Amino acid sequence: MKKTLIAASLLAASFSAPAQSRLSTHELSINAFRNPSIGLEYRYKHLSVHAGYYPTNFTSGVTTEFIRTGVTLWFLPVGKRENPSSFYTSVSYARGLTREYKEKNAVMPEVGFRWMIYKGLNFRIGVTGLAAPGESFKVNPTPGLSYSFFF
Repeated sequence: MKKTLIAASLLAASFSAPAQSRLSTHELSINAFRNPSIGLEYRYKHLSVHAGYYPTNFTSGVTTEFIRTGVTLWFLPVGKRENPSSFYTSVSYARGLTREYKEKNAVMPEVGFRWMIYKGLNFRIGVTGLAAPGESFKVNPTPGLSYSFFF
């Protein structure tokens, strides 16, 4: 797993140089739905940090809850808008709050795309993995809705 995370980070870093010139310098996002978590995110150029509450369903109708914090690398901006849509890759630390993950540490790699809908309103769609000791590796879709302030 560690080798996979390192390889994903190196691959994402290779795309970061073109993104620096098109992304705003500072951004503060209020993440209202699941991706990367229900919480806050601060981005400086192509790198952001996030923290918040992360609910997910590995089984239909059964919610497992986590506290999630991590870093995201933004790359390949798309479109002509002042604040363009872009791809991202992320790695997070998660701490289980409920069910079989209660009080367990986990790592969550993620890749996806953020679509800037209008001004600061944006929608994310991604795929994340969850690796925790004693548990099988899980993969989930990660939709998200956020509002960003650019400065």
